[in-house]
Amino acid sequence: MQRRLAAIVHADLAGFTRMMEGAETRTFRHLKSAQIEVWRPAIDAGNGRLVGTAGDAMLAEFGSAVTAVAAAIDIQERMARFNEVLSVEQRMLFRVGVHLGEVIVDEEDQNIFGDGVNLAARIQALAEPGGIAVSRAVRDLVELRVEYAFVDGGEHQVKNVSRAIQVFHVRSAKAAVTVGTTTRMVPQITLRFEGTDSASNKHAFEVTLEKLMARAQGMVIGRAADQCDLVVAHATVSRRHARLSLAGEALQVEDLGSTNGTAVGGKALRAGEPVVLHAGNKLRLGDVDLLIRQL
Repeated sequence: MQRRLAAIVHADLAGFTRMMEGAETRTFRHLKSAQIEVWRPAIDAGNGRLVGTAGDAMLAEFGSAVTAVAAAIDIQERMARFNEVLSVEQRMLFRVGVHLGEVIVDEEDQNIFGDGVNLAARIQALAEPGGIAVSRAVRDLVELRVEYAFVDGGEHQVKNVSRAIQVFHVRSAKAAVTVGTTTRMVPQITLRFEGTDSASNKHAFEVTLEKLMARAQGMVIGRAADQCDLVVAHATVSRRHARLSLAGEALQVEDLGSTNGTAVGGKALRAGEPVVLHAGNKLRLGDVDLLIRQL
C-alpha cells in the first residue's frame, strides 16, 4: 500500500431509493447515461480519475483541490443541461462533496481508502441536492470563478468523526449577494412547528426568522441531531430531511432528497425545489404532520 495527498470528490444521488421504487429501469438507464455522458468527460477534462461507482454513488480523485472543485462545478453544470430534457420527477440531483486529505492506495486495483475518503463522503451528505459542499481545507486553497462564491455552512458533528468539520457551499455569487442584502429586512418573528405522527406522538420545534437571517445556507430539519439544526425524532424522517431558508422576505422549505418525502398542504415537494411556507400551512415530514403557527 502507498499513501498520498489527494483531492477527493464524492457524489451521491438525492432521492435514489424513491426514484428506483417508482421507475427502476428508467432510473438505472438515466444514471448510467449521467455517468457516461457527464461524469467521465468532466473528470477526464480535469485530469482526474474515476475511482469507482457503487449504486448511485461515485468517487473520483484529483491531483489538486483547484482541479477537483473545477470538475465538481463542471459536473453540476453538465447535470443541469442533462436534466433539461427530463421531466421534473426524473431529474437526477447529485450531492457532491470535495475534500483534500491523505488517502491509502490499494496497488492492486488502485482503489483509495482512509480518513480523507470518509470525510469527503460525510461532506457530500451535507451538500444540497444539485449542489457542492467542500471542507475548510479546500476552501482555503481554491479561488472560485467570478460567478461562484463560497457560503459558510457552519460546523457539523458527523458520524464516526470525533471532531467537528466546517463545510462551505459553492453557490452562484449572484444568489449569495442577494441573500446577504435582502434578509436584513425580515422582521423578528418566531414560528412554531407542532403536530403529531400517526401514533399520536407529539413533535414540535421553534425557529426565529432572525436566526434564519444569520444562516445564509438555511437550517436543516431531520432525525440526526448531529447533522441538523432542527430535530424531528421519528423513524420516517430522514437524517437530513428538509431545509428551511429565506428568499428575500419569504420563508421556504426544500426537500433534501428524503426517503419518505416532504409535503406542504398535502402537496408533495420535489427534491431540490423550494416552496414558500406561511403560518397556517401544514408541513408533512415522512409520517409527521406539523402545523405552522406564528407566535
